[in-house]
Amino acid sequence: MKSGFIGLVGRPNVGKSTLLNSIIGKKIVITSNKPQTTRNIIQGIYNDSQTQMVFVDTPGIHKPTHKLGQVLNNQAYYSISDVDIILFLVDGSVPLGSGDKFIIEKFKNENKPVILVINKIDKLNKEQILLKINEYKDLYDFSDIVPLSALKKDNVKTLIDVLKKYLKDDIKYFEDNVISNKPISFTISEIVREKVFNLTEEEVPHSITCITENIQFNKDKANINVAIIVDRDSLKKIIIGKQGSKIKQIGIDSRKEIEQLLDKKVYLELYVKTIKKWRDKEKYLQEFGYKDFEE
Repeated sequence: MKSGFIGLVGRPNVGKSTLLNSIIGKKIVITSNKPQTTRNIIQGIYNDSQTQMVFVDTPGIHKPTHKLGQVLNNQAYYSISDVDIILFLVDGSVPLGSGDKFIIEKFKNENKPVILVINKIDKLNKEQILLKINEYKDLYDFSDIVPLSALKKDNVKTLIDVLKKYLKDDIKYFEDNVISNKPISFTISEIVREKVFNLTEEEVPHSITCITENIQFNKDKANINVAIIVDRDSLKKIIIGKQGSKIKQIGIDSRKEIEQLLDKKVYLELYVKTIKKWRDKEKYLQEFGYKDFEE
């Protein structure tokens, strides 16, 4: 049994969370076209008969404009130093930018394998893929380069085979049936948060937090209550929508994915709660065992 910790690093919106979900085979991390959707260090565990890979999904590294951004960057930098292998994920369908070069500079102080993953190759032809490989290869001596499509799951198995060459540990960190270090309540909250983002587009900022307040499992059904926390009443009105239409759709979309996650019928109740003061919000989060990264 070979094992190791693998950090997923890259700019926002390059597909780190989508790749992690594709590798694990279940949705354990939410995805959104909004930058910095991932606010927590999340571990996904891949197991087969010979290996265990612990993937660490990090917030996208970016130029921060507020404290939340600074904290997210610090988390990502920590993961670079604390893993055995680095997967540097880039979006092959966009030009190489200063943000990518900034991240590559961080690797030069790390004595560990760095594998370049060129994502979204479903948007490129073979000639464009080769040009992209050559463009990045001149910037850093990558241990391996793997082009793939996380969304289409194209070449993901090749990436797994490549990673096996670099696993050094002989320790099994998690049991075979564990696919994430986060509790199921956290994953449910994140699914609801994703649907809020997807259905409200640019109207709702990243300051919202979703909390699973209660889960009751029966033999073939789960009763779940999730609170959507906002800091002003105007956001509450947006999320609820006209005659409750928006929150109803958020509930419908969330329930479908939660039922797939739990493999059982789900009765899901959502409500929006306004907490304007940070100290009150912090106290509320602690009550349910949650941490948040805002001021």
